[in-house]
Amino acid sequence: MEENNLQCSSVVDGNFEEVPRETAIQFKPPLYRQRYQFVKNLVDQHEPKKVADLGCGDTSLLRLLKVNPCIELLVGVDINEDKLRWRGDSLAPFMGDFLKPRDLNLTITLYHGSVVERDSRLLGFDLITCIELIEHLDSGDLARFPEVVFGYLSPSMIVISTPNSEFNPLFPSVTLRDSDHKFEWTRMEFQTWALYVANRYDYSVEFTGVGEPPAGAENVGYCTQIGIFQKNGGKATEACVSEQHDQHVYKARQGLTMLPRLVLIFHPQAVLLPHLPQMLRLQVFTTSYPSLQQERFFKLVLVNEVSQQVESLRVSHLPRRKEQDGEWGDKPKDIGGSKAPVPCFGPVFTEVEKAKIENSPKPFCVGDKFFVPLQRLLAYPRLNRLCANEEMMRSVIADSIPLSSDGSAVVADLCNYFDEQFEF
Repeated sequence: MEENNLQCSSVVDGNFEEVPRETAIQFKPPLYRQRYQFVKNLVDQHEPKKVADLGCGDTSLLRLLKVNPCIELLVGVDINEDKLRWRGDSLAPFMGDFLKPRDLNLTITLYHGSVVERDSRLLGFDLITCIELIEHLDSGDLARFPEVVFGYLSPSMIVISTPNSEFNPLFPSVTLRDSDHKFEWTRMEFQTWALYVANRYDYSVEFTGVGEPPAGAENVGYCTQIGIFQKNGGKATEACVSEQHDQHVYKARQGLTMLPRLVLIFHPQAVLLPHLPQMLRLQVFTTSYPSLQQERFFKLVLVNEVSQQVESLRVSHLPRRKEQDGEWGDKPKDIGGSKAPVPCFGPVFTEVEKAKIENSPKPFCVGDKFFVPLQRLLAYPRLNRLCANEEMMRSVIADSIPLSSDGSAVVADLCNYFDEQFEF
């Protein structure tokens, strides 16, 4: 954290407005990033599957969290429709997401609505975040907020951050940090409110924050104070959730559902036109990411991984051909490979992984054909992670990659045109 002389009013988050030139506190990284990183660290620790950000604003937090592999449903809610209007592109899948699909499905949805309205689509969540939200609520909405979020939605965990007003005297000419803030609490005021809410709705709460004060001012506490609420007894049961009646009050964001870019590029008519009537009825912004749980993407990844590994093994054994005397003929000939190959720029295996590879069936040749047993392929960590057994691998790749007559090995030409152009 540094101190500099410059003109600013919202020195906390970098929203600059004119105020008298005085000493201002600057946070590195900026305070808003510290808040978002705090949430991301919490997600990394607890691995929630369903996360909602109330008051999501420009969706910055959602964009940070979408890369987390544990999340399968990510929802943002905000009262300001303008902030949501053009955020779809930043949340939709990009080319890299298709080239390397996630392990788990991910759906991202944006709703336009108030956080003090009940909507059953937010029931049963593992984590709900309210980052710099409650200070924007008037007294009536603040009174309804606990009843909706803690009482009705009742997620496993709730994270609430809000400004610590005791820190404000360290800023130049700051009364409230934002013109839209209805209040800013001291640590005692926030903790009193939080403990009352936690007790009423059967949560426990612990307090922390981000934005450390400068040396000599430690007594004011963090710039942003944070309450982490955890439901006593854990997550609400599915039975409790199912008993709630469907209640959809959030206004839909106008526009078509975001479809994956590459699908629209390569198959615009085949994909878009049959679904157009349904898409026009879908008014809520939502997008889904490719994952290995989806059959077409799983097959694409597995076929690609098998092809790459077979090619790597084939190329690594080509020099051995020069050492052979005469033709191989039709008799299967073990061409070595007892050592697990570790390419200079390839994966690095642990000793356990090397041993597993070395003890698996070795590649062999019959005539000018190169055979790689499926059991050998399954010994490699990346393929072993994708496939549980030989039968599963065979069933997925059978119509895309040549197999031996008994289906136990992948078959490839030992030499090809490129080998002749570049002698080994």
